[in-house]
Amino acid sequence: MSKVRTRFAPSPTGYLHIGGLRTALYGFLYSKKYDGDFILRIEDTDTARYVDGSVQIIYDTMRDSGVMYDEGPDVGGNFGPYVQSERRDIYLEYAKKLVEAGGAYYCFCSHERIASLKDEEGNLRYDKHCLKLSKEEVESKIKAGEPYVIRQNVPLEGTGSYHDLVYGDISVDYKDIEDGILIKSDGMPTYNFANVVDDHLMGITHVIRGTEYLSSTPKYNLMYDAFGWERPVYIHLPPIMKDAQHKLSKRNGDASYEDFVNKGYVKEAIINYIALLGWSPKTNTEKMSLTDLIENFSLDGISKSPSIFDDVKCRWLSGEYIKEMSFEEYKSRAIGFLKNSKAYGKYDEDKLLSLAKGRIQIFSEIPEKIDFLEEFGDYDLSLFENQKQKASIELAKTILPEIKQTLSNVTDWNNSNLFGVLVELSSKLEIKKQALLWIARIAITGFESTAGGATEIADVLGKDETIRRIDVSIEKLNA
Repeated sequence: MSKVRTRFAPSPTGYLHIGGLRTALYGFLYSKKYDGDFILRIEDTDTARYVDGSVQIIYDTMRDSGVMYDEGPDVGGNFGPYVQSERRDIYLEYAKKLVEAGGAYYCFCSHERIASLKDEEGNLRYDKHCLKLSKEEVESKIKAGEPYVIRQNVPLEGTGSYHDLVYGDISVDYKDIEDGILIKSDGMPTYNFANVVDDHLMGITHVIRGTEYLSSTPKYNLMYDAFGWERPVYIHLPPIMKDAQHKLSKRNGDASYEDFVNKGYVKEAIINYIALLGWSPKTNTEKMSLTDLIENFSLDGISKSPSIFDDVKCRWLSGEYIKEMSFEEYKSRAIGFLKNSKAYGKYDEDKLLSLAKGRIQIFSEIPEKIDFLEEFGDYDLSLFENQKQKASIELAKTILPEIKQTLSNVTDWNNSNLFGVLVELSSKLEIKKQALLWIARIAITGFESTAGGATEIADVLGKDETIRRIDVSIEKLNA
């Protein structure tokens, strides 16, 4: 088996959408599984759809996600250039060779004539009109400066068959394939031609792409065969759906990797989840590092059925990564999101972040988890009433002064110590600790549901602010 070489060949038409990133990821995983090379190629021949800055987005996304290529426009390699617009002369050279081999021909038909060609269903379909032109006629027209394109010469009869490693044997009747344009009138190649030439010249052994290319692969194989080149191995991937009816689509504004990172998803979790969209490992493990994914990746785990992007599961996986992070790693990633909180700058950063850690799935949830700290004010006394916790307004009136006194005497102000003294107080007062801690939390927050318990919150607030809030609540209870 020759060295595995896979490629990711995106068009720079905007952000790198999730479906494209999964294609890149599978190409990366497959090549690394077999100690091969993964190549990035920019397919920018569709100048009408080119978006400024999108090439840099591709570079940045792949670097940040860890799906890094061995060869590419910005890292070099032995098979460049890796940008199609820089390979224009190469395509014209090979297009002429394909004409000589009988696999293509010059077409001089006007736009008006082509627009008039329609089949029984009303679809435009070229009629091979220029195929009958003699070599002398072609040379004369070119010499006269007549505009032309180069079209593929697809047989009128027969079937194109090939084997795909996911979908098995595929056959397409040639009568269903049009003589598509290979070289446009401006001299630029179409994707259909450039990808074949580039894959061959760059030594790509395995072509990994979406199922939308299943039916067009036979026309690529006609070119491989006409050139006398070895066909690559084909691996087509099922689509990713946003729901049962709709595919995830860049054109519909569906999310990109960058969007998810900006929303606070853990980037490793994004890649981990994308890997599971259409592929299942032999084990039941779902949380896997990039190294784990390489080790476990296999083509027999790829499904033939579409997969639906489940944001709930992606969020859950992100939360699992956050839980397992060291505090230092967590802080470095979370601090930017903490700055969006009302509480930022008013309390110790580490304590604020600790309050949220383990209670969030994505970093952007941090503000909503801790903003209650700054929302203490008027609250309903009925919050002290909690039958399950054995708490009541009357009990609050009785024990809040005791809680205040006990906390006032604490010199080592931290969660562990605060919890210990309040549990000890509940024992001394002969009341359930849950009741005492419930009353303490309502008294210092004014909320029945918060991130963290009474002593965690008191630790963040600090001694002076905690005592101040208890005084406010005592006054409120006695009003």
